[in-house]
Amino acid sequence: MTTPTPLPASAEKARVVEAMFDRIAPRYDLMNHLMTGGLDLLWRRRAVRELRLPRGATVADLACGPGEFCRELHRQGYRTIGVDSSAGMLARARGADELVRADILDLPFAPASVDGVTSGFALRNVVDIPRCAAEMARVIRPGGRLAVIDLAEPRPATRWLQSTWVEQVVPRLGALLADAEAYRYLPASTAYLPDGPALVGIFREAGFADTRRILLGFGAVQLLVGTRVPAAGQDPGSRAGLEARGR
Repeated sequence: MTTPTPLPASAEKARVVEAMFDRIAPRYDLMNHLMTGGLDLLWRRRAVRELRLPRGATVADLACGPGEFCRELHRQGYRTIGVDSSAGMLARARGADELVRADILDLPFAPASVDGVTSGFALRNVVDIPRCAAEMARVIRPGGRLAVIDLAEPRPATRWLQSTWVEQVVPRLGALLADAEAYRYLPASTAYLPDGPALVGIFREAGFADTRRILLGFGAVQLLVGTRVPAAGQDPGSRAGLEARGR
């Protein structure tokens, strides 16, 4: 029987996670590609397509890491702001028009100041998921879009295969190529995520009323997409760029 990996309590989680990502920054993209067989690139491409924003729209990629999402956003015609709390990750980030070091629970952006938000595999690493969703809603303009990727709870048909991969193969790859402790934590950190319907409910409550959940990678990965609902008195078409969002 596999011994469960201890997870940090909320009081120390932010500090532990930031230090961990500083350590694994040099091999982070390589490990992602190896762990997913390169499918992570396709998942990000799908997420960016789901934004459905006009070319030139500004998209903030939260927990941007070395910038894989930012590069895909740039390829699809968006202006990008990469945000991460890890100095090690930002030092290696490429592809963003602007880089900002910040906690994604406390973004240094004005309300309704970006057209969209993306994030890849970050929800399970934040201390407070509802607060994270609310902060995304705060900075996205009315009518703007959200596309967030993270792991999903295993389906019954693939539970054994997925569990074997993330609990045994991934930690061994991490120990060989990157950081053994980090790659024991990362698979185990899915325990922080609520189930799919509850996660959708969190984002709908935050202000993305049409949030839907798309399963990718044979159900191992979930993509949450949604549109920022205007608050009372706000005009969803007040920004010229968003008026063209039906490209």
